[in-house]
Amino acid sequence: MTLTPDFLDGNAAAGDLESLFGTDMTMASGRCRGCGEQMMLAQTHAYLGGPGMVLRCPGCDSVLLRLVRSPTQTWLDAGGLDYVKIPAPA
Repeated sequence: MTLTPDFLDGNAAAGDLESLFGTDMTMASGRCRGCGEQMMLAQTHAYLGGPGMVLRCPGCDSVLLRLVRSPTQTWLDAGGLDYVKIPAPA
């Protein structure tokens, strides 16, 4: 029996992140505050089945970013990232 992971890659979060930041965030990079791994957001593990979206580190599984939307508000917590580096549009 093969187990299927319960996450997608970070590309699955592209639409939500682009609507918030106004640019393609899959090529943005960051560093995990938990283990120090550097990755592009496309490489993160995206969990989309809850009331919001959670991106986790592919190295240590720490929560990097949480995004929750309601009809009137958006909450963003990126406390699991030391930084986010967004490439300038070409």
